[in-house]
Amino acid sequence: MPATAKIQTAKPPVRSAPKSAKARPGVTRRERNCSVARTLDIVSDAWAFLIIREAFFGTQTFEAFRSALGIPRATLTDRLRKLTQLAIFRQAASGSSQRKEYRLTKMGFDLYPSFIALMQFGDRWLADGKPAPLTLVHMSCECACHPIVACSHCGESVGARDVTYRDGPGAGRYPAKAGRNTRRPSDGNRFLLGRPSSVSRALQIIGDKWSFMVVREAFFGNRRYDKILTELEIAPNILTDRLSRMVANGVFHRRQYQSSPDRYEYLLTDMGRDLYGPFIVMLRWGDRWLSKGKLPLLLKHTTCGHDFHASVICDHCKQPIVAADMQYKLTYDPASFGALSPRSVT
Repeated sequence: MPATAKIQTAKPPVRSAPKSAKARPGVTRRERNCSVARTLDIVSDAWAFLIIREAFFGTQTFEAFRSALGIPRATLTDRLRKLTQLAIFRQAASGSSQRKEYRLTKMGFDLYPSFIALMQFGDRWLADGKPAPLTLVHMSCECACHPIVACSHCGESVGARDVTYRDGPGAGRYPAKAGRNTRRPSDGNRFLLGRPSSVSRALQIIGDKWSFMVVREAFFGNRRYDKILTELEIAPNILTDRLSRMVANGVFHRRQYQSSPDRYEYLLTDMGRDLYGPFIVMLRWGDRWLSKGKLPLLLKHTTCGHDFHASVICDHCKQPIVAADMQYKLTYDPASFGALSPRSVT
């Protein structure tokens, strides 16, 4: 069994960035065209993530969301409006009542594999010796299952060392959108509100967009501070914070490659490499719904030699995981969190 990781606060800065690397006032930051980044624009907002998670458990009304999450009314109104505008939710009338319900669209339901991939990561690495909050039951085969991230061509599991990549027709850089939620502190305690959740534990560590983008650069082979700084065009203090936190939480380990002055590179641990599954599942969602057919990145599975996209499948019957086919066995009392006790997601 893998060792568990503890959530820790930020350590002292790793080292100061060179002055030449600091962001210049008035210069628009440009970022890599990336389907993962587009997906994270939605789920890296803690409240939006929690609302979507509750919807997978069958929550549909304003008051039910508010009760389950303890979310301020104004905040809930704002997030539901934004998620509806993004076509994650649609509004529907509730029978003869004038009360509105918020139901996941096909686009919203298609986020389910991303949540499941993050849940499996949290179960493996962040359980801290406690039972997983829930067990998935795949009703198609009626088995308790531990879904795996697999190649869409051969159906075998996929890891970071099994894949090569190349630029797709949507590759390149573009001006970063204003107002993106990338400067908030990387303390992710808000993700833990409401019911116990391994997805929440995972996002507590890597749930802000910058943290996941730093991990993304590691998957691209960028290990050194200056290289990551250049690729992301990130503020030095933010990069130092994210790296130090992820070293403390077990995602990276530092290795010295130069002395006088001391310099380090940041290598993914086994835990860090295991984020590759959630990474490529989010990539698939962003490619499908937000790329307009111009994929920024093409993946090749070296085991079978074919291009592929990530598929989350049942480890028993090998069929793709779909929200409507899942039921849950809970290890907690949902009533104590003001939450629903779901039998299945419909």
